Amino acid sequence: MNKGIYIATLESNSGKSLITLGLMRTLLGKTAKVGYFRPVIDDKKGEKDNHIDTVLSYFDVDMSYDDAYAFTRNQVIQKRNTGKSGEIIDTIIQKYKQLEEQFDFILVEGSDFSGEGSVFEFDVNVLIAKNLGIPAILVASGVHKTKEDLAGSLQLAYNTFINKDVNVIAVIANKINAENLEVAKKELRNFLPEDVDVFAIPRLESLANPTIKEIVLELDGKVLFGEEFLDNQTGSFGVGAMQLRNYITKLRHNSLVITPGDRADIILGALQANISSNYPRISGIILTGGLIPEEPILKLIDGLSQVVPIISVEGGTFGVTNKVGNIKSNIYADSIPKIETSISTFESHVSIDTLAERLTSFKKTKGVTPRMFQYGLITRARQAKKHIVLPEGTDDRILHATARLLAIDIVDITLLGEKDKILDKINNLGIVLDVEKLHIVNPTESEHFNDYVTTFYELRKHKNVNMDIARDWMSDVSYFGTMMIYKGHADGMVSGAVHTTQHTIRPALQFIKTKPGVSVVSSIFFMCLEDRVSIFGDCAINPNPTAEELAEIAISSAESSSAFGIEPKIAMLSYSSGTSGKGADVDRVRQATEIVKSQRPDLKVEGPIQYDAAVDITVGKSKLPDSEVAGQASVLIFPDLNTGNNTYKAVQRETGALAIGPMLQGLNKPVNDLSRGCTVDDVFNTVIITAIQAQGI
Repeated sequence: MNKGIYIATLESNSGKSLITLGLMRTLLGKTAKVGYFRPVIDDKKGEKDNHIDTVLSYFDVDMSYDDAYAFTRNQVIQKRNTGKSGEIIDTIIQKYKQLEEQFDFILVEGSDFSGEGSVFEFDVNVLIAKNLGIPAILVASGVHKTKEDLAGSLQLAYNTFINKDVNVIAVIANKINAENLEVAKKELRNFLPEDVDVFAIPRLESLANPTIKEIVLELDGKVLFGEEFLDNQTGSFGVGAMQLRNYITKLRHNSLVITPGDRADIILGALQANISSNYPRISGIILTGGLIPEEPILKLIDGLSQVVPIISVEGGTFGVTNKVGNIKSNIYADSIPKIETSISTFESHVSIDTLAERLTSFKKTKGVTPRMFQYGLITRARQAKKHIVLPEGTDDRILHATARLLAIDIVDITLLGEKDKILDKINNLGIVLDVEKLHIVNPTESEHFNDYVTTFYELRKHKNVNMDIARDWMSDVSYFGTMMIYKGHADGMVSGAVHTTQHTIRPALQFIKTKPGVSVVSSIFFMCLEDRVSIFGDCAINPNPTAEELAEIAISSAESSSAFGIEPKIAMLSYSSGTSGKGADVDRVRQATEIVKSQRPDLKVEGPIQYDAAVDITVGKSKLPDSEVAGQASVLIFPDLNTGNNTYKAVQRETGALAIGPMLQGLNKPVNDLSRGCTVDDVFNTVIITAIQAQGI
């Protein structure tokens, strides 16, 4: 039974990493355990293979670095030269089979065609795929190729694999000019049978251009300033040789300035242009000739509030410029924006479902694993793009999360606050973000401000709100953001990184209101444990719910569970299981359970039940042997906020579980509250679940 896929390319710099990252995300969304294997890697003394490091790190693959490859390129060459080619294949098969025993599916990535020995690498890749007995996906770059050249090379590769009895399930033309995507696919379809999928992926400048860090490494540069911003992504680059008044007109977004180290006018002018709202942001400055500005100039730069990386390199300006132009960009484990852009691009241009259907040997997984759940969130959010407003526009975590969300093009984002302050903060943090995709609104300067004030007055005048009070409240970012949702100018809001829960939720309760039939707003966390996703409620809103409120929380949580693809099996938690316990608290849980059963007889619910009996099959069957829920609960309802909040935090901290939420339930339109101790991941995930909630409104 096939348990793997082989990604093979015909050349270096084909963009194979994008395919690997996208396919890895796809596989993890379909099955629980996916391994990664590179039969042959580059020789880099003292450095890990970048492909392996990136995949294992980003996807948190449970395997060691050494298990992820068989040989370095030099080892393969030496064995071939000494007549030990058979040993190469035997070792590769052995290591692959070991992974096959551990994982449901294995993604195998072929070699890179760089350095000594690349002349025979294509044949080696064919031989490996044949001996592993797995199908292949062929990838080729369209850079500097006519459509005939691209098709010719892929046809030759396809025929070679087929003639060696290696099944090719897909062919991907990568790095194609956007206007030629359909042309490329049509040209490939001319010679490929219908059962081979054909895809074309556009060339992206954000992936093609190197970061300042890559340039520093390639040129052996010395960092003078801005070391914390070495991850800045370069765009265009150009030589600063003309007079400043002429040069600054040539600057483009993320321009890399290359100039002799004694040109203080260009250096200072470029830095000033970087912080000017009238000129685009630059990514860095390369000083050539081994020259360093004089001490007064260095002192002046050192005192600036905003600075980009300034790098000194040996060599003349012309030679350095040519070298920069020849640097090939890579994706590293810490290149999160590049990784997420790669995955998003793959998913936008490769038919995930079609490709997944070709890989028919998935081991079926019971329930929903955390990886599958997170993949499903992103997939669902992308189905109908929603507009989310983030009132805390200058918070570092909000800005980093915004960059990630815009990179994968999954939602539209509006940040609230003063535009200049937000853009300055983005520059100061060195965040790579396409500001053209970002909406920034200062509430009091908005074209809708007066309309919002009038609307709020009409909604709240029965509470003695006058126009002056309404104007004051609409100046507040939480109220303004909530009004955007009410008026249909946004689909949802996420706040709380800076503001209190009360500050975030109060305006929603005042005029978003609750859904018909819902009397209590509650919350849930999606707890991504090692092998499953559980729903905890209510851990954020209601301190001491009555039996009726507890029942309503349980029903709302079950509906949320179903909406997010998790079969609800509800455990109404208490310090006692079954009928043994006595006392007001356990009686309240018992009463709430009966209310749920009477109102929603279709739901599987058990209570009162202890936590261990709810989640451990052995304990559950021992205490409640006839229960449909005991030992397999997916929705856990806590009796009060004290218990729920402490339990979710204890589970999160002690087990390393990812807690996504809180997600609020019961409002007419989605507003979600962050913890003030939230991380960038928390913001990222909460925005996504808010977007999915908005789809169901």
